[in-house]
Amino acid sequence: MPLLEVSDLSMSFAEKDLYKDAEFQLEKDDHMGVVGQNGVGKSTLIKIITGSMLPLSGDIKWQKNIKIGYLDQYADVEEDLTLTDFLRTAFADLYEKNKRLTEIYEEYANTGDDKLMERAGQLQDDLDAGNFYELDTEIEQTIVGLGLDSIGRDHLVGKMSGGQRSKAILAKMLLASPDVILLDEPTNYLDTAQIEWLIDYINNFKGAVFVVSHDYDFLEQITNCIINVAFGKITKYRGSFKKAMRQREEREEFQQKQFDKQQVEIEKAERFIRKNKAGSKSTMAKSREKKLARMDKVDPPSTNVQASFNFPFADTGSHEALVVEKLSVGYNKPLLEPVTFSVTMGEKVGFSGFNGVGKSTLIKTILQKIPAKGGDVKFSPSTKINYFSQELLWDNNQMTPMQIISDEYPKMNQKAIRTKLAKCGLDAQNAMKPIGQLSGGEQTKVKLALMEFKESNFLIMDEPTNHLDEETKEALKRSIDRFPGNVIIVSHENSFYDGLVDKVLNVEKLSLRNREGI
Repeated sequence: MPLLEVSDLSMSFAEKDLYKDAEFQLEKDDHMGVVGQNGVGKSTLIKIITGSMLPLSGDIKWQKNIKIGYLDQYADVEEDLTLTDFLRTAFADLYEKNKRLTEIYEEYANTGDDKLMERAGQLQDDLDAGNFYELDTEIEQTIVGLGLDSIGRDHLVGKMSGGQRSKAILAKMLLASPDVILLDEPTNYLDTAQIEWLIDYINNFKGAVFVVSHDYDFLEQITNCIINVAFGKITKYRGSFKKAMRQREEREEFQQKQFDKQQVEIEKAERFIRKNKAGSKSTMAKSREKKLARMDKVDPPSTNVQASFNFPFADTGSHEALVVEKLSVGYNKPLLEPVTFSVTMGEKVGFSGFNGVGKSTLIKTILQKIPAKGGDVKFSPSTKINYFSQELLWDNNQMTPMQIISDEYPKMNQKAIRTKLAKCGLDAQNAMKPIGQLSGGEQTKVKLALMEFKESNFLIMDEPTNHLDEETKEALKRSIDRFPGNVIIVSHENSFYDGLVDKVLNVEKLSLRNREGI
């Protein structure tokens, strides 16, 4: 019996159908990846199967007594808890039993009631069965594995950044050891080492995994099956991500051949009907017309929405575009060793190898959005910067993409804005929706569209691939490669760097290596 059975699932928003009579099953040994373009309803699917959103129709059946762990990055948390105390809430029942055990021993010392010791024995057995005395070690391993040690174990959850909070919620969910893990873009706020830790955890996890991700390198290492969400259908493929994608291509090629073959038959029949409808063969023509009407039509494989980007270049010219000398970054204390590097004209640089907190902090310090703890940053006087921040924060979540861009560029006409959004892969319908109702990938496309209205000679991009589907990532990579100016990119996806940057700055090791690995 499957852990989860989804059947006859239909869901739509406004005039857009996400799924129609879709179905799939999650078996107990499945490590299932969920893929599809931005906006096809992957995150909505998780909300439906967890019961936080109702579909238009369909049956969602979980096996009874299944413990589900869901990484909800927007979940309400007790903000006055420290990191350690927050993670301990994953074992609240065991900590409560330990508290009760202590109270019983104190009560026994006063009363000598042997019945209390009988109850104490039961509680002690429960604590031993739950490995209670190993919990602090398990919590510490998870803190280190997900890079939460850098922010401090006494750091209040309410004072954490969005990325830190997401990591803390992920850590608590993993510690709770559910039967099924549901993850929505879990690698967005993790660096390479932390992703490797998560990969190892999932591969050793005995239960089922259901993970939405656009990080295909990550999916390739953790999945044994894939469901592809596209054009109102949910299709399940067995095997790793790469094997699944090969199966999808073969399926689409077969469907295209069947479509082409049927179109030839339809055209032949329509010619015969037009030619003979009023003649001596009219009976045969009418028969073929009825046959056509009853024909089960083959749909052509639908084509994915193609995005394209073009970041306008301002040619000002300078040999040393950026010089960073002994830069120390952080808030209350430095997060990294002092960093020294330079970027010459036209050079593209990748940042890698250090904690997610340090990545954004280093970028923001270079841009002087955060005061440096020491050292110096000098841009060329002719530098014009275009900056992409990874946070999806908007002044007003009810404004539409059209309104947001119009407010930023009031002289721009509506047609130009609509055209730009369309080229970035956002259709007219989504361009008029409140930004808060769009998926993470669609919101990212709006941010990229905003960058296309600004001339620059230096792109600084902090995790631009978060939330983006593979086709859009490739389009973004091509546009950055074409950009003749300087580029600094932070990305946890090593494949995004391949063939794109001239050198990678590994800040953790304070080393430079170019694209040949020298």
